Amino acid sequence: MEAKDLSNNNLEMMRHSCAHVMATAILKLYPTAKFGVGPAIKNGFYYDVLVEDGLTERDLVRIEKEMVRIKKRTQPFICETVEVEAAISKMRELEQPFKIELLELLRDKGTTAISKETGDESVVGDDASEITFYRVGDFVDLCRGPHVNDTGKIGAFKLTRIAGAYWRGNSDNQQLQRVYGLCYETTEDVKSEITRIEEQKRRDHRTLGRELELFSFSQEIGSGLPLWLPNGTVIRRELQKLAEETEHAYGYKRVVTPTLAKATLYEQSGHLPYYKEDLYPPMTLEDGLEYYIRPMNCPHHHQVYLSRPRSFRELPLRIAEYGDVYRYEAHGALTGLMRTRGFCQNDAHIYCQMDEAKAEFLRVMRMHSDYYSLFGIEKFYMRLSLPDMERLDKYVDDAESWTKAVEVLREAMIESGLDYEEAEGEAAFYGPKIDFMITSAIGTEYAISTNQLDFLATERFALRYRGSDGEDHPVYVIHRSPLGSHERFTAFLIEHYAGAFPFWLAPMQVMIVPVADRHLDFCHELRRTLEAQEVPTATQGVRVEIDDSNERMQKKIRSAEVRKIPYVLVIGDKEVEAGTIAVRHRDLGDLGVVTPQDLLTRMTAEVKERRDLS
Repeated sequence: MEAKDLSNNNLEMMRHSCAHVMATAILKLYPTAKFGVGPAIKNGFYYDVLVEDGLTERDLVRIEKEMVRIKKRTQPFICETVEVEAAISKMRELEQPFKIELLELLRDKGTTAISKETGDESVVGDDASEITFYRVGDFVDLCRGPHVNDTGKIGAFKLTRIAGAYWRGNSDNQQLQRVYGLCYETTEDVKSEITRIEEQKRRDHRTLGRELELFSFSQEIGSGLPLWLPNGTVIRRELQKLAEETEHAYGYKRVVTPTLAKATLYEQSGHLPYYKEDLYPPMTLEDGLEYYIRPMNCPHHHQVYLSRPRSFRELPLRIAEYGDVYRYEAHGALTGLMRTRGFCQNDAHIYCQMDEAKAEFLRVMRMHSDYYSLFGIEKFYMRLSLPDMERLDKYVDDAESWTKAVEVLREAMIESGLDYEEAEGEAAFYGPKIDFMITSAIGTEYAISTNQLDFLATERFALRYRGSDGEDHPVYVIHRSPLGSHERFTAFLIEHYAGAFPFWLAPMQVMIVPVADRHLDFCHELRRTLEAQEVPTATQGVRVEIDDSNERMQKKIRSAEVRKIPYVLVIGDKEVEAGTIAVRHRDLGDLGVVTPQDLLTRMTAEVKERRDLS
């Protein structure tokens, strides 16, 4: 059963009410507790609290039991409107310093100044001189509401964890404890969400990345700058091989450009005036020139286009590069490989005539769809990000060009037959964009790739072509990145496959397990045979290891299963004598005894077709 979304207003009201019931229970058990904020969130609620000696996970059981008792009493939520000064006096009486701080902000600034952190608009309506209190039992809170009528209507809930949280999100402030809980309309929904969370932990790419030795981070190198370990590098190489083969079939030409450029290039592109806070600081050399490490590949690709005059006969010109870029993300936003400060992007730019733009975008969409089909990604849609035409100060102020660009993208999306939606005010500064949104096996939604139609670059870089009429005409530029970055897409795939990659993508494809040391010579000969075959992997040949440890055979097999290796080849006396192999498959179990050639035929087909054979 799929958990319901927070957009359900009744569910949101239940969750916010549940947060108040939890606070009531905490106050009952810990009478000196101090309370911060307690909003509803996507799957439940939380409350920030300060309790003497702190709370532990064991305290969650006590709090939850008290919440059950409060729910059974069906205590009413009582609303009272008071003036701000009276509210401050009330909170002083209750010895709630965090609530006093919010109320004083409200009095002095007309806002609680907490909205960006909690999603809570305000504790009051239009009149900041009065506020609303909500009371349930002995707990009184300033809150804009609304709430359910009584505690019996708060739905099903489960307290899940405790985390640290600085007051108002500022590390200079006191650290509180954030107590999280789930809340849904039914117990079945709560159980379903608990199962999803457990599955999310099992598939977490950071945990699996460490266990499978795919990537690492070093504080000596810097936060958000991943180290690709040998196993993870195999995945990168296979993804890049896939992209290069696909792009070749689609008519792309590959280029290589520097990861460094003069500041004037990024001034010209617009990245410095529009994007400067996301760039690493410049390097000033002895000649007085400033250089930036690149945040985007596009200005570099424009220089490739400008390397000589272009004719209409060359268009569309499609150039591609797996290019390294660097952006200074906030430290708190860094999330394993999912969000980093350095990443390698599956980038390409298409330079075309205006009347070619729609057809080129349709080809890009088809490429996305083909990739997703290959990886078994079934849930995806496109999001067309539009400018807010009333606030063109955020974008390039050229309403006519925006209108034309949006029309091209919208028509292409409709003709593609793929699902899409529109979002106003989220366009890039230089043009509308299409984000491909994909959903993981555990229901998490990711913006995995961004594609844009750029009319700004045409003017800023004077990108022109000589037409059949002998005149110069402006080109349209399409930015596309179907596989996103190695980092983000690999993070998604780790969670998508729970680390059990298909044979063609698996870092280690085969583990050979000798039953005894006397079988090692046969195992080494088999390994040489597999590695020498022309199986078209990115590493040229099958990736093979021999487990020659002193462990028992069953433990060796179990070790290969833990490492999620697709094939385990067991070699004993019978196999050596007959020149055969006993094959076990990670997902299919015992495949019986086969010849080396039969196994190679199967493996070659799996690599060429990029799918596991059942």
